[in-house]
Amino acid sequence: MWLAWLGALAIGLSLGLLGSGGSIITVPVLVYLVGQPEKIAIAGSLGVVGAVALTGALQNALRGLVDWRSVAWFGLPGMAGTYAGAWLSGFVSGAVQLVVFALVMLAASVMMFRRAGLEPAAGEARPLGKVVADGLAVGALTGFVGVGGGFLILPALVLLGGLGMHVAVGTSLAIIALNAFTGFAKHLHLLSAQGQALDWKVLGTFVLLGAAGSIAGSHFSSRVPQETLRRAFAVFLVLMAAFILYESGPRALGHG
Repeated sequence: MWLAWLGALAIGLSLGLLGSGGSIITVPVLVYLVGQPEKIAIAGSLGVVGAVALTGALQNALRGLVDWRSVAWFGLPGMAGTYAGAWLSGFVSGAVQLVVFALVMLAASVMMFRRAGLEPAAGEARPLGKVVADGLAVGALTGFVGVGGGFLILPALVLLGGLGMHVAVGTSLAIIALNAFTGFAKHLHLLSAQGQALDWKVLGTFVLLGAAGSIAGSHFSSRVPQETLRRAFAVFLVLMAAFILYESGPRALGHG
């Protein structure tokens, strides 16, 4: 079980250092290291990531590194999308959700590799319609497969919102918290209707360890070569996605 606890620390470190990536780790840790069924792991992931992201968001807010206007324009539509995505997840199997999750991991790895080219769109008009649409899309992914969506939120905040990276990270964490808690509430309802329940002891431990990791990651974020860290994390995502597709793909297609 100690590998699972290390995974919980890694969730927080990723969110604190990069402003994203926490939920990409959470679902595989809960499924493969803790042994939870897919749907319970996805629901639990949203609760853990929401709590850990909120910890980081509050830290950044106290330092003035959260753009509340962007939280409103991106986060509120994201909450609606998250609710819809969680509702849709009730119509598919957990294996299908994991396959979609693996594809999202591959997309995340691409975004991690490309992020070096991000530059704030300072001085440009902010296309609010595009920001709202992106918020809805990211929210739908959050609800459907249990990802916070930071790897999509950050580029949108920088390129569309004109935010610098440090403010974008803090703002991303606030949006992730909003989306994750919305999806968590809907998934709790779905699990209850199916007679399933979460392991609150495991989730509580994950939240505590993840919050500690987030605080440490936020503290050291300015001292770590983030580009090297992102590229290493992107390679990890590709390997993890390949494993999930190998393990869950046949079941999603009805052959396992």
